[in-house]
Amino acid sequence: MLGVAYVTWHLWRITPGGWVAKLVVAVLFLLWMAAAFASMFLRKKASISTITALYELGHPWMIAFLYLLIVFILADIGVLVRLIPKDLLISNAISMVSMLGVIAVVLTAGGIHYRHKYREELTIRTEKQLDRPLTIVLASDLHIGYSNRKAELGRWIDLINAEQPDLVLFGGDIMDIQLRPLVEGNYAEEFHRLVAPAFTVLGNHEYIGGEKDAECFLKEAGIGLLRDAVVQVKGITLIGRDDRSNPGRKALSELADSLSCFTILLDHQPYHLEEAEAAGIDFQFSGHTHRGQVWPLNWLTDTMYEKSWGYHRRGNSQYYVSSGLGIWGPKIRIGTRSEYLVLRVEPRSSIPCWHRCQGQISPPAPLATDYFCRQGQNTTFPPLAAAKVWNLHNTLKTT
Repeated sequence: MLGVAYVTWHLWRITPGGWVAKLVVAVLFLLWMAAAFASMFLRKKASISTITALYELGHPWMIAFLYLLIVFILADIGVLVRLIPKDLLISNAISMVSMLGVIAVVLTAGGIHYRHKYREELTIRTEKQLDRPLTIVLASDLHIGYSNRKAELGRWIDLINAEQPDLVLFGGDIMDIQLRPLVEGNYAEEFHRLVAPAFTVLGNHEYIGGEKDAECFLKEAGIGLLRDAVVQVKGITLIGRDDRSNPGRKALSELADSLSCFTILLDHQPYHLEEAEAAGIDFQFSGHTHRGQVWPLNWLTDTMYEKSWGYHRRGNSQYYVSSGLGIWGPKIRIGTRSEYLVLRVEPRSSIPCWHRCQGQISPPAPLATDYFCRQGQNTTFPPLAAAKVWNLHNTLKTT
């Protein structure tokens, strides 16, 4: 509240004109804040349409407040060290319009940026037994409900289905704060359109909204819930950890006992990544961080976690920490992105021999390389030299 008082006081000072104009600006700012908090406190009492409107109207205030706070703090420091004149912060129409205009443009751009969903692709080649290559789509932190509504969920399902996946995995926080809009809006029917089996784990928001209700919704949606559970599906081992909101969840070492197949771990919050490495997990998928959603909060998450976003590797274990497909609060991303991951798991034995030796090379080099590879030699040839080597090999074979 001190921060709110500080920003309100500065808005009063910088607004030009008499006290009436200053009062109007301050009141509008506080009413905007009230809409944001009302959307949270009235969730159980007001209609869904009312709460949705309050979400849309009020939640951008959080980002506006953050940037106003940063601007005024920097301005005060600038005045203190005499880098900027004090008059810029007192009844100055140019300063006020410029500041609010820039913030409005940034918030608008962030809203447009949020709507774009980035497709990240990762290929893992494994020595472990796998019947065929698999395409797995993974997404976390959908936060569907009052903010990300049914039509938006439908668009995300279309993106997932377009990949023609063998498996769909969610990394927790499918729901936002409350299950009510999902039930009344029949969001479950959208998940029934998925063209592949789907599994998920619970996130902290399922615990906030009630994990028992979340279980019922996921069952209705046809999504398999893994709470400290292990399943075999599509030739891989899938481990789902309960969220760390549950202090009594099982240790990963207990769940990952005697692994032989390619193993994927779903764990909503990316803490203690060393546990997956120690347990011999091939790939871990997590979310939760949102990478702070907006700058400069991404700097904070980068210091809080070993890896707050993106691809990571520890020994033989690989990781991807997603910044989330959806978002909590205002539908704005600044300095971060909304994304989903397309994971391709390929058995290394199905890769041509030349592909296994030294990476990817173009014909006719694979012909020569394949011969030496079969002789147990890890050798590659550039395309021009490859033809000569291959011709020499054929000449030796006929003599």
